[in-house]
Amino acid sequence: MKIKKFGSTEARIYELVHPIAEEQGLIVWDVRFEKEGAMWYLRVFLDHMERPVNIADCEAVTRPLNKLLDELDPIPQTYTLEVGSAGLERELIRETHFDACEGSKVRVRLIRPLEDGTKELIGTLDGCDKEQITVTAGEMQRSLPLSGVAFVKLADFDEDEIKRAAD
Repeated sequence: MKIKKFGSTEARIYELVHPIAEEQGLIVWDVRFEKEGAMWYLRVFLDHMERPVNIADCEAVTRPLNKLLDELDPIPQTYTLEVGSAGLERELIRETHFDACEGSKVRVRLIRPLEDGTKELIGTLDGCDKEQITVTAGEMQRSLPLSGVAFVKLADFDEDEIKRAAD
């Protein structure tokens, strides 16, 4: 796994969507400009620190962002805009994600098992840099090379949060 940085298109879109989201009390968790098959997708993932993101939040960002994108036309090719929640078990891929989630419960999936056969760790994110991630699982703190990590996802939620999100 490598810590990703915004590409130029993603950085431009982030600058456009950030004030719109902030006005709605939301955080832009991520922006991705991805090609799937013959189609391009511009995906904006939102978060809210105190409650789950809902469809009204997504709509409140989509409408003004869509209008702004139509006016400025910052992306030359045809694409589909998708605005949604970052999700409860969001993947951490950017430096800002690791910084924001330090101290949170995470699930780390490894590419190859450790000496003891462990291929997945659930623990507290203690830190991350360009080379390694440090997680405390149970009583043991482990520093793992990022090159051996398949993914890191947030695992810090409870059943009450899931029920509130469904309402």
